[in-house]
Amino acid sequence: MDSKPTPSERKKHNRFHAPHLHLAPVFGNDWFALKAEAFARFFGTPTFLVGQTLIVGIWIILNAIGIFHFDVYPFILLNLAFSLQAAYAAPLILLAQTRQADRDKAHADADAEHREDLAHASEQRQLLANEQNVRLLELMRQNTELTELTKSLSERIQTLTQDVHRHITEQH
Repeated sequence: MDSKPTPSERKKHNRFHAPHLHLAPVFGNDWFALKAEAFARFFGTPTFLVGQTLIVGIWIILNAIGIFHFDVYPFILLNLAFSLQAAYAAPLILLAQTRQADRDKAHADADAEHREDLAHASEQRQLLANEQNVRLLELMRQNTELTELTKSLSERIQTLTQDVHRHITEQH
């Protein structure tokens, strides 16, 4: 029974995020920013770590046993490659973190606004419930008064009926 929300339901749910859609990320949405963020995210994946480990292992083995001699021990070129990778990875990772922080802040603001709207709606429902309780108590008071009045009038009618009956029976 747990069905996925329809696009219109998702749109309605995301209406609190709409006011924040105009916020452009600090680094923009251009091709470079999007690719840089994707590349920075790739740095943290197991695929990257395993792939880099394999490449470094093959690099060291091929140069250590003498199959290739382009980077002999102490592997200066490999160290240079790591330095170059670190020089680009750090800013790209910071860029991705900054973009994610911007998105998180916009979502947090929208969620806070949503919670405020829910609290306001809850307060409105509580006020309406209190007003209805006051009305119900007033109606119950009026009903009690009418019931007492009906009882009083019924007793008065019974007394008058008895008086009329006694008066008629005494005359005959």
